[in-house]
Amino acid sequence: MKKIIILTMFLIAQRSITAQVKTNGELKELINRSFSYFPKIKEADNAILTATERVALTKLNNSVTVNATGSYTFIDPVPSVVFPVGGAAQKINFQPQNNVNTSVTGNYTIVDFGRLKAAVERAKDDIQFAEHNASAARSALAAQVATIYYNIVFLQKAITIQDSVLAFLAENKKIVDAKIKDGEALKLDLLNIQANIDNEENKKIDLTNSLAKQINLLSYTTGTTNTNGKYFDFNLDDYTVDAAASNAEANNTDFLLAKDKIKQANNDMAITRLQDKPFLNVTAGAGFRNGIQPEINQFKFNYLAGVGLTVPIYTGGKVKQQLKWQQQIVKQQEIAYNTLQNNYRKDVSLAINDIQSTKERIKNTASQITQAKYARDLAAIRFKNDIGTNLELINACLLYTSPSPRDRQKSRMPSSA
Repeated sequence: MKKIIILTMFLIAQRSITAQVKTNGELKELINRSFSYFPKIKEADNAILTATERVALTKLNNSVTVNATGSYTFIDPVPSVVFPVGGAAQKINFQPQNNVNTSVTGNYTIVDFGRLKAAVERAKDDIQFAEHNASAARSALAAQVATIYYNIVFLQKAITIQDSVLAFLAENKKIVDAKIKDGEALKLDLLNIQANIDNEENKKIDLTNSLAKQINLLSYTTGTTNTNGKYFDFNLDDYTVDAAASNAEANNTDFLLAKDKIKQANNDMAITRLQDKPFLNVTAGAGFRNGIQPEINQFKFNYLAGVGLTVPIYTGGKVKQQLKWQQQIVKQQEIAYNTLQNNYRKDVSLAINDIQSTKERIKNTASQITQAKYARDLAAIRFKNDIGTNLELINACLLYTSPSPRDRQKSRMPSSA
């Protein structure tokens, strides 16, 4: 039963998130609580906001940029020429020694041949990847909470069964005590049954310790230790390997993330292809400066405007090599996707086989439980009526509680009977 729980929890959690399966209301509440409590989910959600801000930043790459600048330069000697004026030589400077320049300049890319669009699409890929990553984190956390929840149910039921076993042994210990007083049993019989009681007490301690650990895990993932779960109330549809694999490929976040990586690699390659394209930009500016002839020491208003075309001619083969490298990255991501398909199909096939065999074992176990209960009750009656032995009683009890014949054989102890 516990194995079936572990094998099916992930599928149950996946489907409960999308409301495709009728799930325990308390479990749904715990899962939703974990989404708002567990820090890993907050981290994943913040990654979405970070990727969204990056898209906004990328869109601004081709916006107008405006810069204000101011500079002062002292030059000596300055370019000059001497002219004879009225019989005397007069020195004329072509540039002042103290040069001051202030300006406001704007720049804008008119044509980038798709660079901005490609960069924006690539940034949007990161948003989608972050969203799918957050979904994967929620799915994994939901599976973890569901596993903890049903582990708690399992352990609580196991402890209840263990209590019934201890009560049964305690009742028969009283019978042995009475028989010892009447001289019908030996002290060894009492020690034998006490040893089995101690053994079952140790089992209960282990179960209680495991339950405490699961409750601590529940607190770690949801922030609460309160749960009233008492039943294995989940339903699992019968799946074929092909149907389960197809469903996973369409909805499982591992496949969505793998597809995202392929898309990201393709868009990176598209951006690289644009690196050898030209781009056209326009520049304009205005300001005040000195050094303008003929009155070079006076500040005068000036402006500029122009268009610039940049054409990459030779990059030393870097773009070509980068394209080859990114083509290999795309191929690598596609191979990884195929590997994921293959691994998931294998895991699904093994899980379905385990579930089917476990269901069959559960059916067969029903008759074994009935037989064990009958053998235990019969051994108790025979022991009370002095026609059965202490060994029969203990073996019948162990038949009811031990998981396998090998375990029952190991648990047997010698009796004076």
